[in-house]
Amino acid sequence: MVRRQEVVFTHPLAYVRAERNWTYQDLVNVIARHVGNMATRREKAWRWENWGVVPDEDSQYALAHELGVPRDLVRQLGWPAWLPMGDRLDVGLPWSADASVTMLDQTAGAAVLDRRAFLTLATGTAVTVANQWLTLEPPRIEVALRGGTVDATLVEALEQRTPTIWRMQAALGGGGVRNIADAELRLIADLLAQGSYTEQLGGRLFRVAAELGRLAGWTSLDAGFHSAAERYYVTALRAAHTADDRAIGANILRCMGLQLLDVNRPVEALAVTAAAREGAQQSSPRIIAMMTVREARVHAVLGDAAECERLLVRADGAMARAGERESPEWATSYFDHAEYCAEVAACYLALRRHRATDDWLRQSLDVQRPGRGVDRATNLMRRAEAVLELGDVDHACSLVSGAVPSIAAARSVRNRRRLSDFQVKLNAHRQHRAVVELDEQVRSLIA
Repeated sequence: MVRRQEVVFTHPLAYVRAERNWTYQDLVNVIARHVGNMATRREKAWRWENWGVVPDEDSQYALAHELGVPRDLVRQLGWPAWLPMGDRLDVGLPWSADASVTMLDQTAGAAVLDRRAFLTLATGTAVTVANQWLTLEPPRIEVALRGGTVDATLVEALEQRTPTIWRMQAALGGGGVRNIADAELRLIADLLAQGSYTEQLGGRLFRVAAELGRLAGWTSLDAGFHSAAERYYVTALRAAHTADDRAIGANILRCMGLQLLDVNRPVEALAVTAAAREGAQQSSPRIIAMMTVREARVHAVLGDAAECERLLVRADGAMARAGERESPEWATSYFDHAEYCAEVAACYLALRRHRATDDWLRQSLDVQRPGRGVDRATNLMRRAEAVLELGDVDHACSLVSGAVPSIAAARSVRNRRRLSDFQVKLNAHRQHRAVVELDEQVRSLIA
């Protein structure tokens, strides 16, 4: 069966054109009406949208005039942030239980339809949100008799369904599961808005909402929908704050940090992951290790090897004590020894220490539990990158070959992008027999 191709807006200008049903030619014609002696070649607009070329000032002002955007905003925000990109997340709401319910109601159901593959929050906003979460006291959950009674049996059933969604994501990829996570989040949002519950059960409902929001965010990120992921994460963070669960909140920030790395905003990622580690200081050693190794990874991306190594020593010490104190199920099921090794390997890969990367990924793959095909494919691809840098083309191709079936089966845009990037790196060895055979395998399974 041929899957329906989803429309993904990879640039704000693509979103603007789609809203107005403009072709590239329509766009340059609109601008030319306001700019004298402008060449009306569609290729100009294509370069703005696909090559990162910034339009000249006159063209931007002309487009802003057509879109009703003030000149001051064009100067203040710069290209392409000033473009009207549809509804944006309202991060100015108070950190209260009612505001959390409002944000859940605005996010569940709507975010899953969002096809924007770019962030919509302005630079620095994620850091502000993280710092607010870190410093504000959680509100008391006010009981409101607004509908049917929510009892402990129902809440327990909802709590038990969340790990199943995570396991499905680990096997199928984000694109295959994000609708399920969103539907569950919609259900929780409705219960919180309309149900009658005690303060204690309300806290548990907000905790489930926080985890589902994080899952919806992660699956959206894995499927390539950055704006939706961003919206889910911020909403989930507020739910975790309302539930007064610092560990879940820290884990949401950890995921936000990875998204910021994906879009090449490492300075913001550092501030967000630092807030996650600070917020998790009273958590179990396993959770502390989770937060610490993620912050170490950001330092590695920034080229700060010394700080990365310092944090890795702390993470290793925390992971060694992982069994001393019970962790919540979401932490023990995900952050096992295999995942810890993979995170350390990601640090060394960013530092271009390829021998260490290979060693840590070998350990991770040796102990990785069944049912995590997406993570396994990711780690095989990372190890292949390290091995290729070490000069072993045959081994690198063999590792990728082992990952290709999982990449073909799962709807993970991130892993498909990794495969595409790796094939580019193989161009220097395109006459090598193993490379030719891998190319044939990829074409037959992915195309």
